[in-house]
This record gives sequence, structure tokens and C-alpha cells, in this order.
Amino acid sequence: MAAQNKCVFLDRDGVLNEDCPDYLYKLEELVIPEGVAEALRILKDAGYLLIVITNQAGIAKGLYTADNVYAIHEAMQEVSDNALDDLYFSPYHPAYSGNSLSRKPGSLLIEKAMAKYAIDPAQSWMIGDRDRDREAGKNVGLKTVHIIPNAEESTGDYAAVNLLEAARLILQQ
Repeated sequence: MAAQNKCVFLDRDGVLNEDCPDYLYKLEELVIPEGVAEALRILKDAGYLLIVITNQAGIAKGLYTADNVYAIHEAMQEVSDNALDDLYFSPYHPAYSGNSLSRKPGSLLIEKAMAKYAIDPAQSWMIGDRDRDREAGKNVGLKTVHIIPNAEESTGDYAAVNLLEAARLILQQ
């Protein structure tokens, strides 16, 4: 079967929630910026699958467990009316667990999701705030949006100050 679904792949920290100086794994530290739920809703209404692709090196470092990652994900689902279709995370860190192709900028997790959901890369996007997010998306032919306060410093195909602006930009293409 030919790939036919369109998808927006989303980095988590710095895109769906405010990035913490350390690792985000406590629910009480979760801050979901204004506009995130609306952004997810308008992308969903436009027919996009929404899949989170996130590095969670704190697991390899022994700071928290996969259960903490799922708990944060559930909280995001609650504020977005379950808009997120799936969550893929890499629990590895090169210095603690060795290298892994699942860790961005590796694209293994995106490739797995593309196969599972028959996603067409030509109609799909990766939104992230780090170079490694965009590299992972580029590796599989996705268009990229860089979440960055200053668009002039962007290394993505497009730049936006937040997820809501990114969502509107995608819908204009």
C-alpha cells in the first residue's frame, strides 16, 4: 500500500512544553505554553497525524523512568482532547547507554512511525527547537519548522516563534 497519510512530527521539550533547565519528568513542572492545544487542534482538523518524537536521555542517566514520560504525555493529551496520535521516545544517551539510531538526529523513530502509519514524507513535517530535530526530519525527507524566538537565526526550512505560529504556517503551504 502506498504511503498516503500526512503527519506533523513534534519534538516535545521546547515545542509542546516549556523546556526545563534540567529534565522534565515531574508533572508539577510541566508548563504547556498558550496556543499549544489550539495548534494541535487545527493541525488535527486539517487531517494531520500528530506524532511526538523525543529524546529522553534522563532515562539512560537513571533520573526517571518511561512511566514519567508517559505521565507527561497523558497530561498533554488531557489539555489537547487526545490530539496526539502516538509517542515515540529514545531512552538512550551516548555517554550512558551507547549510541542509538533512535536518538535524534538519528531518524529511526520517525522511520518506524512512517512505516506503521503509512506516512507520506512529501506531505509531512518535523517541528523542533534544536538542530537535531530538523536533521532527523531532513534525513527522511520532511519539511522542517524551527521553533526559535529570532527567525533570522533559524536553520529550518521555516521558522516560527511557537507551535501555534508553526501550525498556521504549515496550513498556509
